Amino acid sequence: MSEKLLRIASYNIRKARGLDQRRRPERTLQVINRLEADIVVLQEADKRMGVRHPAIPRRMIEAETDFYLAEVSENAISLGWHGNAVLVRKGINITGFERIVLPGLEPRGALRLDLDTGLDPNTGLDPNTGGGLRVIATHLGLLRRDRRAQLDVLCQLRASHLPTVIAGDFNEWSSRTGLEPLAARFAVHTPGQTFHARRPVAALDRFALSHGIDLRDAGVAQDAVARRASDHLPIWSDIALPLADVIG
Repeated sequence: MSEKLLRIASYNIRKARGLDQRRRPERTLQVINRLEADIVVLQEADKRMGVRHPAIPRRMIEAETDFYLAEVSENAISLGWHGNAVLVRKGINITGFERIVLPGLEPRGALRLDLDTGLDPNTGLDPNTGGGLRVIATHLGLLRRDRRAQLDVLCQLRASHLPTVIAGDFNEWSSRTGLEPLAARFAVHTPGQTFHARRPVAALDRFALSHGIDLRDAGVAQDAVARRASDHLPIWSDIALPLADVIG
């Protein structure tokens, strides 16, 4: 059995507005580039007013990164859905996506992306050989009862034939309660304290990995730029995806 290593990151970019109250998308992209990730899920990637203009111009993503934007918006302006957006390293292909409306008092949503990581271009997403990954990007609600209901919905998106990662701002302050819906199907990993970026005291940002995904390393980006660029620090995880050996 061989494997593929990938780095996934999650970052609540606060609409590219830093702790100096200046909106500087170039600074946000500097933080993202330093993560050296293959897939980056973003929260608060769009402004709330009007047609939800992006916090980072599309042309800037194209010019200053090695990522392409997952085209999941319902219009040609926003970066994502309910503020959730996904950047994908060139060479990794999106084979399908879905916009998910989440229950709760606040408007919340999630994105489901199925990816071909390029493990085996001849077999693609064949469950016998691997090569696929499902990523669910989300920003959960402020109320715990809503978050539990939202996690119930996200758990149903786990694919039986694809390793699945849920990543995002879980908005859960407790390390012992609130994430129970994930317990049977996912292992929750909390790389560290991410909020508030100036003086982190809460681990709001997390990954949940389906069975079969091996977590090799994880952490929180804490350099000086990251501590100014948003009120959240970004998290990253290095994961190993199983790939069955192909004979013949």
